[in-house]
Order: sequence, then structure tokens, then C-alpha cells
Amino acid sequence: MSALSILDVSAVRAAPVAREPYPYTLGTNVLNPDAIDAIRRDFPDIAKPGYLTVDEVALKGRFKALIDELESDAFSEILGEKFGIDLVSCPRLTTIMRKSQLKYGSIHTDGPSKVLTLLVYMNDAWDAPAAGRLRVLYDGRNYAPFAVEVPPTMGTMFAFLRADNSWHGHEPFEGERRVVQVAWLKDATELERKRKRNRTAQFLKGIFGR
Repeated sequence: MSALSILDVSAVRAAPVAREPYPYTLGTNVLNPDAIDAIRRDFPDIAKPGYLTVDEVALKGRFKALIDELESDAFSEILGEKFGIDLVSCPRLTTIMRKSQLKYGSIHTDGPSKVLTLLVYMNDAWDAPAAGRLRVLYDGRNYAPFAVEVPPTMGTMFAFLRADNSWHGHEPFEGERRVVQVAWLKDATELERKRKRNRTAQFLKGIFGR
């Protein structure tokens, strides 16, 4: 397996795994400092709001190299070891968001086709006290109380195993909120279905502007 140079493997491995209310890990500084300026420079100039799949976005430079590392078997093995599951055999769906709308962040668990979801944030700072900060929640109705709040700042990593109680969400935020999401899926059929659904959603946004 190829070596990982943009992801700081030691920081990923050092992030503790919590088990309540569901298994998750929260890590900081998982991007090597020497790569951050280039990642910031090469982050895609996405005009549309919401998540776009990597095949819908022009990837380049160090940002493309980061995506390659996040999708690699080497990283899947490291993350799988943390959670005690096999992720190497799972297809991966990677999406990128630059702009958030107020309607995003509603409380949900992720669908049953997902095994594990990873978020890596790439914002230089975050001044909003609560808006846009992902929370690990105890139910599907309330943003508080919460088990942990995730600052969406550069190099912050959050990953969780999907479960019927893996409630998470954030208070509404509108503006730039840079994040890469990688989902490990149960099978290739689900991967293609999700790609098609995402392309359709983006097409409709282009028509109706929402």
C-alpha cells in the first residue's frame, strides 16, 4: 500500500474512539502542516451549494492528492482498525462542499447503505458560536444536549459508524463551509445509486436554484 504523506497518520491514529451514544472519533490536525497552504490554494472553486461527487468537480494539485489518500486502501485500513471493522472491501463515495445553505444540517442518522462516514474540514477559522458546528446528538429532535460539538476548522476529522441512533446535525448556517466527506458503503450498487441521485439533485438545483 502507498504511503500517506498529506494525512498525518499519527494524528489519525491518536484520535480516541468514543462509544456513546454511538461509535465516533474526533481528531485534530490530521493534515500535515506543510500541505495546508497548497490544499487551501487547490480547493475546488465550486459555485453550487451542497455536496458534489468528485467526478463532478475539477480536482487538481495537492487537493487531488489528498482525495487520493482519503480514498486509498491504506487509509481505509487505518480507519477500519480504529473501529474494528473491515473498510478496505467497502466501496467509497467522496463528496465535496464549499457553500452551505440554511436548509442544511437537519438532524439525521445517515442511510443504512452506509457503513462509516468521515468528514474532514478545511476552514481557516470559524467564528459562528453554534451555526455550522456538527453535533453528536442523542435523538432525532433536539440539538441539545449533545455529546460533542465538532469545530469545522482546518484539519479537523470526524468519523462515525452508521447506526439507527447515529443522530447528528448542525444549526443552520449560510456561507462558505469547506468540507470533504467520504462514505464507506455496503456494496457497489449503492455507490452507483448514490452517485446518480447526487447528479440528479445538482441538476435540479441548477434549474430551480435551490
